[in-house]
Amino acid sequence: MCAVEQAVRDSYGKLMAYITARWRDIAMAEDALADAVVAALQTWPRVGVPDKPEAWLLAVARRRLVDAVRKQKVLSNSLPQLISRIRSVQDEISRVNADSETVIPDERLEMMFLCAHPAIDRSIRSPLMLQTVLGLDAARIASAFLVKPSTMGQRLSRAKAKIRTARIRFERPEPTELPQRLDAVLEAVYAAYGSGWEEVHGGDSRLKGLTGEAIYLGRLLVRLLPDEPEAKGLLALMLHCEARRDARRNQAGEYVPLTEQVTALWSDSMIREAERLLTEAAQARRPGRYQLEAAIQSVHAHRAITGRTDWEAVAALYEGLVYIAPTVGAKVGQAAAAAEAYGPAKGLALLELMPPELVHAYQPYWAVAARLYKKLGQFEKADAAYSRAVGLCTDAAMREFLIRKSYER
Repeated sequence: MCAVEQAVRDSYGKLMAYITARWRDIAMAEDALADAVVAALQTWPRVGVPDKPEAWLLAVARRRLVDAVRKQKVLSNSLPQLISRIRSVQDEISRVNADSETVIPDERLEMMFLCAHPAIDRSIRSPLMLQTVLGLDAARIASAFLVKPSTMGQRLSRAKAKIRTARIRFERPEPTELPQRLDAVLEAVYAAYGSGWEEVHGGDSRLKGLTGEAIYLGRLLVRLLPDEPEAKGLLALMLHCEARRDARRNQAGEYVPLTEQVTALWSDSMIREAERLLTEAAQARRPGRYQLEAAIQSVHAHRAITGRTDWEAVAALYEGLVYIAPTVGAKVGQAAAAAEAYGPAKGLALLELMPPELVHAYQPYWAVAARLYKKLGQFEKADAAYSRAVGLCTDAAMREFLIRKSYER
């Protein structure tokens, strides 16, 4: 990865949040930062990478903002405010240039709550956060929300157009407004973690470190809203998953499914922290999606103690999860758990209840279906499902694992 790409990957979300928090205009901030990146691509190869790439990008973006505002045609009665605004930004530029040790505050979480503005459609709030705050492209966001990249791109473009035409100003929400905006923020953090998790062992280098950023944001959420059990549930869920990072591949780099992982490789400290958070969340007696998902991972974590997985408990938790949040992923997980607890026929019956249009491009569905068809001796269907799962797989190690399984009888 070149220096510009690395700087953008490390700083994009922080810079977007910092600029938007001051200018209250997401479109202007996005355009200015894009111009700064172009300037870096043109300048850094000739003069070298600056000591503080983040501060350099910020200074250039601010200059672009000043230039853009100066060119705007404004009414005379707003001119004094405009001049004051320009001078304020110029002062900040001077401070950044004068101080090589400038530390830019991380205001991403505030920006995420800003993106959950009531005037923005609920369905696009989380994707908007992922693009503007965490720098994911439309294709990756579309994958997280199981829609076509073109569809997601159109939705994001429409949302930004509405922000411009409706002159939505990004004002810091009052503390009492945060709980009403929390669901979208949790969904975005969860999607960010999932996107980074899928790329832990190769793939898109721009997503490296995204799991750590998601966990960091999760910790900030718990600190900001200590009485919200779902914030603790999400952090517990991510920690349980992160605890198993080193066990997902063997020494040869081959994929190892959860049920076959060596529990000694799991992080005991992360598991203990996740369990503490889950216990604290349960005391609120307000169960939710992320608490249930974390509880499912907790049952898996207990295999390190008992040597076995309580699949009936996992199946029961998935039943509750599907009732609260009937997502495609939850339903596929429920089918897989039911198959382990009550037999492959039960799991397959649950899979076959799902509408084909929802699962035709959902890789985990076909991987689970292939395994269940094979257990039931329906080898022709198993082969077709394995072929579909392999074709949809973006992880090389997972693909090789599925190919090996498809040849076993």
